[in-house]
Amino acid sequence: MEYHVAKNGNDLYDGSALMPFLTISRAAKAAEAGDTVIVHQGVYREWVKPMNGGLSTLKPVTYMAAPGEKAVIKGSEHINTWTQVKDSVWKAVIPNEIFGDYNPYAEEIWGDWLEYPSDRRLHAGDVYLNGKSFYEAKSLDEVQNPKIRTKGANPPWLIDSELILYPEDTLYLWYAEVDNKNTVIYGNFQGSNPNEEYVEINVRKCCFYPDKAGINYIIVKGFEMAQAACPWAPPTAEQPGLIGAHWSRGWIIEDNIIHDAKCSGISIGKEISTGHNLSSKYKTKPGYQYQMEAVFRGKQIGWDKENIGSHIIRNNKIYDCGQNGIVGHMGCIFSSIYGNHIYNIGIKHEFFGWEIAGIKLHAAIDVQIYENNIHHCTLGTWLDWQAQGTRISRNLYYANNRDLMIEVTHGPHIIDNNIFASGYNLENVAQGGAYIHNLFCGIIRRSAVLNRATPYHFPHSTDVAGTTFVYSGDDRFYQNIFVGDGNLINDHTIPHHGTSGYNDSTTSMEEYSNSVREQGIGDVEMFEAVRQPAYIDCNCYFNNASAFSKENNKYIDESNPNARVYEKDGVTYLEINLDKDSINIPCIIIDTKTLGYPRIVEEPFENPDGTPIIFNKDYLGNPRSLCPFPGPIENLKNGCNLIKVWKENIKE
Repeated sequence: MEYHVAKNGNDLYDGSALMPFLTISRAAKAAEAGDTVIVHQGVYREWVKPMNGGLSTLKPVTYMAAPGEKAVIKGSEHINTWTQVKDSVWKAVIPNEIFGDYNPYAEEIWGDWLEYPSDRRLHAGDVYLNGKSFYEAKSLDEVQNPKIRTKGANPPWLIDSELILYPEDTLYLWYAEVDNKNTVIYGNFQGSNPNEEYVEINVRKCCFYPDKAGINYIIVKGFEMAQAACPWAPPTAEQPGLIGAHWSRGWIIEDNIIHDAKCSGISIGKEISTGHNLSSKYKTKPGYQYQMEAVFRGKQIGWDKENIGSHIIRNNKIYDCGQNGIVGHMGCIFSSIYGNHIYNIGIKHEFFGWEIAGIKLHAAIDVQIYENNIHHCTLGTWLDWQAQGTRISRNLYYANNRDLMIEVTHGPHIIDNNIFASGYNLENVAQGGAYIHNLFCGIIRRSAVLNRATPYHFPHSTDVAGTTFVYSGDDRFYQNIFVGDGNLINDHTIPHHGTSGYNDSTTSMEEYSNSVREQGIGDVEMFEAVRQPAYIDCNCYFNNASAFSKENNKYIDESNPNARVYEKDGVTYLEINLDKDSINIPCIIIDTKTLGYPRIVEEPFENPDGTPIIFNKDYLGNPRSLCPFPGPIENLKNGCNLIKVWKENIKE
């Protein structure tokens, strides 16, 4: 069955091409497995809540924009009833009925791991002037006197290499007062008349999100979705996004433009019954403990491959979201995320918690993240807890505060053929990773975590095999290129360029086991005293990047290859200058057999279906030679190389 939705339709019609529905929500009540909902040109201000799911990948429910037509779903309303208060300050009086049971200007941004600002609570609402979002003020006085707002002050969690000044548009401020009947919104429009410009306010929590879990096999294709008042989405709460699968299986979210989510753009995350901000509510146990409980509660309600996950998120453009471009805890298992352009995530710095990134996933078991372009984010990709079998391959990272963080997971996880071009490339708070054929242009930090035991699983399963701490190490670095900043670092305990942070590691499992035995009789304390092995070979180090002291085959060059990534006319380029012929190290084609397996998990570095991986293609998909070149690009030449590494495929 094919249903149509159009702005000249009527929800009393039959939904045919000649008699279309007026709203997508009406079509969502009618569509069943195998049906397609075609949405025609126009702006649809509604929260679509699919009532029915598909039966399989062969019989989904499909929602798609009509080919060649721009269908927009917005969580906002257009407001043109502003009255001037004083100078640039205007106000709008909004009857509370417009919000239903969720008023974003009364709903606080709160929850587990939300830490900043500490002196006040922000709200889920927002104001947009010609599509550009404002900042929430502390008070009406601040709206009327925006210069009292602190400018250039960075949030306290940023390190020196991450300093970011607030942009000038922080002077565009709003503030709301809510009573039993009305919500009064004040805005400083900096000289613009809001009734002559196009001003919108957040009204709905989501744009496309089922209000119950288990709506499986949905395809959402070709829409623009924007301006939703979705809440803070930590891993210990329900995680609604602007669009989200809500604890289900087999969604495909593709070819969409998704922007201006107050918190998260796309959610493939947790539902509510396994816990909802219990640490913030009760303060009886830390969030870590509730998160551990959520894993076991998830198992009790069917958290496994047969019921949850296996989503595809591809070829979307995701930007201007306050918390995440893509978020998920447990619900993301066995999914594929590829071809997406993700940028401007968390850069307003209005609020901060330990859950902000372009992609932020917990328990990303066997998730494949590849061929994405992630830039201008507070943190590009953050894999937290149980990133077992996860692969991050052929992605482009640049202009992020940090590119990649992997935290409290035990492997095996694979990071191969990526371009990391920001100043801070890797926060490695994990163990059991394999880093192969990457370009690292920034600093790396590694650390152990000995106060949070986290789960690991039987291979390719959600069944928990055990829990343990992160001792750090057990990592593999093969055939990467590291570019320093010209400064030689002797203290390898601090973040720096290169692999010398592993200098205190053993180099094989045999050496490690012998060192443990030498401790004498004991148990846990013996393993705490010995650093896990580091398997590091055939890497290139430029411009004072520092090498692992026990690396047998390496190339060191003090010259600067001037590696940089830049955009021009919708195309992104990598520029790097090398004397290629002088790089003579015995590189090989890496495969599953080469990598072995992590000490704790004892699962090979392999594909999600259990087959071996062979790393015989580069970032561009070109075949590698039998003696491949280090780094992500195989066919480099002597001198200056200019390589096209991304071309925009979705137009506004």
